[in-house]
Amino acid sequence: MISWLNSIDTALFYFFNGSLSNPIFDFIMPIITNQDYWAIPILILVFGLIIKGGSRGRITAALLIMALVTTDAIAAQFIKPIVGRLRPSHAIIDSINLLVHKGGKYSFVSNHAANMFCAATVLTYFYSKWKYVFYISATLVAFSRIYVGVHYPGDVIFGGLFGYGIAWMVISLWVIVKMREIKRGQTWVLYE
Repeated sequence: MISWLNSIDTALFYFFNGSLSNPIFDFIMPIITNQDYWAIPILILVFGLIIKGGSRGRITAALLIMALVTTDAIAAQFIKPIVGRLRPSHAIIDSINLLVHKGGKYSFVSNHAANMFCAATVLTYFYSKWKYVFYISATLVAFSRIYVGVHYPGDVIFGGLFGYGIAWMVISLWVIVKMREIKRGQTWVLYE
């Protein structure tokens, strides 16, 4: 069963990485996948939430940071070494369209996908009118990881699900704290 799923995942990888290959995506996808391009907008977003977002923004920023740190650490430090699945850029390097540095040794789960879907979920909880922007951005980053040759589709699918799940765990803890604080008459948990 595992070998069958692995063969489907590899076939899908070759489709997205090879069959869809074109000059436009070859230019755009390395930019989308590069976390250095995302770092500044994310920092601006977090500082904007803290400075200009009022109580809702500060709570969102705090939960976003907690959720992202948890997601990134668990995915990188525990899941990847335990599963030990080699990246396509390490396992099948001669037959792929590798557009970026081949990255670390292990691929399952994708930290990029996990972190982006985690962020999209937390941000959507507090700012639902922007949900399409958040989830489309997360999907583009996840797809870019396959296209540039550093992740299999299964890596990004399960990475996205993992990030989504961690986000909801953090949000659920927040709701428990919020309800407890409201019962105690605390107003710091309220936002407009």
